Amino acid sequence: MTMQDRPDTRKVAVLVGALFLIAMAASLLGAGLIDGVTTAPEFLSRISAEKSQVIMGVFLELINGIAVIGIAVLMFPIFRKQNEALGLGYVAFRIVEGMIIVAAIITPLGLLTLSQDYASLSAVEAATMTSIGNLLLVVRTHLYSQMLGIFFSLAALIFYYLLYRMWLVPRFIAIWGLLAVVLVFSWNLLELADIHVSFGMFMALPIILNEIFLGIWLIVKGFNQTELMLDSADTIMRPA
Repeated sequence: MTMQDRPDTRKVAVLVGALFLIAMAASLLGAGLIDGVTTAPEFLSRISAEKSQVIMGVFLELINGIAVIGIAVLMFPIFRKQNEALGLGYVAFRIVEGMIIVAAIITPLGLLTLSQDYASLSAVEAATMTSIGNLLLVVRTHLYSQMLGIFFSLAALIFYYLLYRMWLVPRFIAIWGLLAVVLVFSWNLLELADIHVSFGMFMALPIILNEIFLGIWLIVKGFNQTELMLDSADTIMRPA
């Protein structure tokens, strides 16, 4: 029986594709809503006035964290037939990625707390609260611009490698993904080394487009017709 013929595998492909699109939309929209407030001058006053926007951003980022873990859980039964160790590694890196996203959510929630009654504080108290707020923003920046990218890249390298080896999607998608991940990984390594890259978002654009394309492909086309051995000890071997 081919993978395309298996209704459960077809359902997995649709769910994974949907989660990729949900994760991408939630990540971009959530970060946009939060950063649109926290990067403004007098951000604590702005946060107090735009509380609903911040809460919506937090909710979307939480959805992103759940979605990335969901992708790994759904893909593991398929990946384990090729390489169980790599499949487990993929799940582990995705879980860490999800935990980093949740940790980053704490920052805007902390800023919401600090912003309460900010307008009524004395100048000294307001300066203290602003300093604490700036520290929280530094933590969020570190989590998102460095730690999150590293674990995302490690997970994605495994993901696209296994897609390539198993022929689950056309190989140009897997190769595109691998090359795009290398760009993101390089960007994050440079940031860890305190080398700021002004065009970093352009380095991330290929993976953004790839995940959107992959999500649509999985929903419309599903996985390729690849034989899956029901015995978990068997692996799929294809010529390179």
